[in-house]
Amino acid sequence: MPHTAIVVGAGSKIAQALIDKLVKEDTCQHIIAISRGQTFSDSKITSINTQYDEASIEQACSQISLSAPVGKVFICQGILHQDELKPERKLESISSDNMLKVYEANTVTPSLWLKYLTPHLKSNEPCKVALFSARIGSISDNQLGGWYSYRASKAALNMMVQTFSVELARRAKNVKLLAFHPGTTDTPLSEPFQRSVPEGKLFTPEFVASQLLSLLDTLEMDGKASYMDWNHQSITW
Repeated sequence: MPHTAIVVGAGSKIAQALIDKLVKEDTCQHIIAISRGQTFSDSKITSINTQYDEASIEQACSQISLSAPVGKVFICQGILHQDELKPERKLESISSDNMLKVYEANTVTPSLWLKYLTPHLKSNEPCKVALFSARIGSISDNQLGGWYSYRASKAALNMMVQTFSVELARRAKNVKLLAFHPGTTDTPLSEPFQRSVPEGKLFTPEFVASQLLSLLDTLEMDGKASYMDWNHQSITW
C-alpha cells in the first residue's frame, strides 16, 4: 500500500540508514525527514529543520503535508553522553542537571513528537511507530545497576509508550507502537563504550535499519505496545 514515512532525528546514523532504505522501497512514496539541520536531495524526501523545544515541535508538525497515509514513523532520538555528561557508575555521580538533560532528551522530547504527530497518523491504513528505547530501560532485566539517568529515562519512555498505546487503542486504532532496542550500534552515541562490546555485537547502522524495517513488517496490529530488540525478540518491561 502506498504510504508516507516520517523520520524524526533524521541526522542520526541509524535514521540516515533508514532513509536510504526507505527511498528504495516502491511502496514508500514520500519521506518526511525531521532534524535540526540535515537536508536531503532525493525527490522523495521533504526535509523539515527544527529545534526540539515544544513550540518548535508543534510548528514542525504543522508543516507536514501528506500525499499518502502515514505507514511508518521512526522517532530516533536520545542521548547517553554529552560534553561533561557521562553515564553514572555510582550513586555519588548523580546530578540533577544531568538527570534533567537525559530525561528531557530520552523521554520528554520523543513523547512530544508523538503528541503532535498523532493527528497525522489517524487513518484507515495501518501505521507503525518505532520509538528508540533500550534494553537497559527494562526494570525486570536490571541486574548490573549503574547508568542511573539513562536507565530511568528509557524506563520512563517505555511507560509513556505503554500509556500512549492504551489511549491510541481507543482514539487511533490503526496505530501500533514499538519501543525498539537497536543493540550497540557503531554511532557517536556508543563510541566511548565500544571497546567493551563482545565481538560480533557492534552493529552497523545499515544492519539495524534493515532489522527494524523487517520487524515492522511482521508486527501485528493488535492495539498493544511492543518492546522488542534488533533480533526481533521481545523484552520484558
